[in-house]
Amino acid sequence: MRVLISGGAGFIGSTIASACLDAGITPVILDNLVTGRREFAEGRTFYEGDIADGALVDKIFAEQPDIEAIIHCAALIVVPDSVADPVGYYRANVTKSLEFVDHLLRNGCERMIFSSSASIYRTGDDHTVDERSPLDPQSPYARTKAVCEAMFADIAATRPINVLSLRYFNPIGADPAMRTGLQLRRPSHALGKMIGAYEEGVPFEITGTDYSTRDGSGIRDYVHVWDLAAAHVAALQRFDELSEAVINLGTGSGTTVRELVDAFNRVVERPVEVVETERRPGDVAGAYTRSDLAHRLLGWRPRYSIEEGIRHSLEWAAVRDSRLAE
Repeated sequence: MRVLISGGAGFIGSTIASACLDAGITPVILDNLVTGRREFAEGRTFYEGDIADGALVDKIFAEQPDIEAIIHCAALIVVPDSVADPVGYYRANVTKSLEFVDHLLRNGCERMIFSSSASIYRTGDDHTVDERSPLDPQSPYARTKAVCEAMFADIAATRPINVLSLRYFNPIGADPAMRTGLQLRRPSHALGKMIGAYEEGVPFEITGTDYSTRDGSGIRDYVHVWDLAAAHVAALQRFDELSEAVINLGTGSGTTVRELVDAFNRVVERPVEVVETERRPGDVAGAYTRSDLAHRLLGWRPRYSIEEGIRHSLEWAAVRDSRLAE
């Protein structure tokens, strides 16, 4: 099987590409390198360019006529940035995705897996959700994912393409073989900032301590990125058998930011200290999945613990600068 991965030189897309290779699936990478890294595409069939470039997409299908499916990972993903620049986020995530699916239809593509987000859910008092939970995205980034899901569903209802939306919770870790990891030296999510604080010997900032969670800090479902990648391989292998258009990818366990700090301190040699600050623009209390649909339909369960995710993140942070040229 050959699969086209848009955004395949980014953190998640490149990890999915590695998992595909390990499973005997050939990835073809399409990435404009706005946030992706050329190094993550080395040794792989790579096309540099934009998903909205119809001539380029046509060229890919002409040169790779045996592509059987698309994994659409290309997107901007930083919540505070989306609050500051909603126009840029809607253009990159929605407008270009619409152009992309039009190009795919023209080239006879019938299977697409869309990288969606659990941030689109409205959460209840217990902070759990399943695939039938109501949607209520709270940031421009999250709304772009919800809009894309609805847009793809409308298109799939009348055109010859089937779309599976995989709603990610909160990826952590790196490829255990250290082929790829977070491309940013200082990521904006909690674990990335925690690692930065640890390396610099400064306190980690807990942004928001007045949420209605068990300890006041935000709650997330931290899932190892390699487990996420394995779920995509399973989805490719079972795509034509699937009866649902949406599947959550999470561990089923909620971890607060304070609990993440505790897990981090169990892994490292010296504990990181914390200070409390205000919420960031667009931040929400968070949620975790209560669904086992991924297990029932994909035969998938996460294998890695949160401590292993932290350990792999630290291992990648230690080798990142030797793998990526600035």
